[in-house]
Amino acid sequence: MTAVYGEDSGLVAVAIDWMDGPLVRLRDVELIARVPSEVRSDIHDLARREGASVRVNWSGDPEIAAWGVSMGAGQEMGLSPEGYAQRRDTVITYALLVGPEPAEDPYGSELVIRWRDVREEEPNLGAWPVKAEQDRPHWDWTPLKGIGPLRFGMNPQRVAAALDEVPAARHGRYPFGQSREGFGAWMLHDDRFDAVGVTAHYSCGFGTPPTLGAVTVHGRIGPQIDFDGIRLIGMTVSAVDAALIKHLEEREIGLIIGCGGDLGPDGLNVYVRATRAGDAVVSEARFCKAEWEDHG
Repeated sequence: MTAVYGEDSGLVAVAIDWMDGPLVRLRDVELIARVPSEVRSDIHDLARREGASVRVNWSGDPEIAAWGVSMGAGQEMGLSPEGYAQRRDTVITYALLVGPEPAEDPYGSELVIRWRDVREEEPNLGAWPVKAEQDRPHWDWTPLKGIGPLRFGMNPQRVAAALDEVPAARHGRYPFGQSREGFGAWMLHDDRFDAVGVTAHYSCGFGTPPTLGAVTVHGRIGPQIDFDGIRLIGMTVSAVDAALIKHLEEREIGLIIGCGGDLGPDGLNVYVRATRAGDAVVSEARFCKAEWEDHG
């Protein structure tokens, strides 16, 4: 669990982890490490009995200001038969529990933002539709060079033109450590394209214009990509992991594990990731140029 403190060092919030945190009960409702849809149903039942109002928070999960509770979910992990950590195909619940001051908008509270800032996260309305395989276009992938119509090194204007779409969201920052001359030029980090189902990640720096360095293909709606006959997008994560490991072992190719437990073949700078789809997860992938250092 994580304790969040205010200006006077008083406790204002506690975040309970989904894998390692203690079990927490609200009245007769167990909140932690459960199937999200079951917890949501139990919370709504309790709220009706007590006359409390339930809303949907940034992640699409229940939030109840009267109780200071904001729910969430993270991917469940387990152990392989050999005793190694492995990703499961499910998510389980966690909770942010707050005091009266941030209860009206827990993740919008400055005190909570200092711990976890979700303002640039893609908001969810509580639904996780997954596009059917037959409705996804298939893109080619040239390792370390590009994917679909995108080539690493493109500027943002060429990326948008190649996708024929205006970004739904842009993320970036002003550089740190500037002199008294000012903040410097804003640096673009990511463009999210919701119609196509990809996010473009840019390399940039002081005085260096942004160029395409990586592309994340979204698991729920993005185009399909194959790696030696293994479909990487919108699939059961454990099945992709197993197929990838078997394929690499048979060819004596090394396996790379990313920051978030993401798997990829050595030397290709691609990582199979997981994204939430309700109570489950589906696979997505990030494809990078050779010089890109992925940090999850």
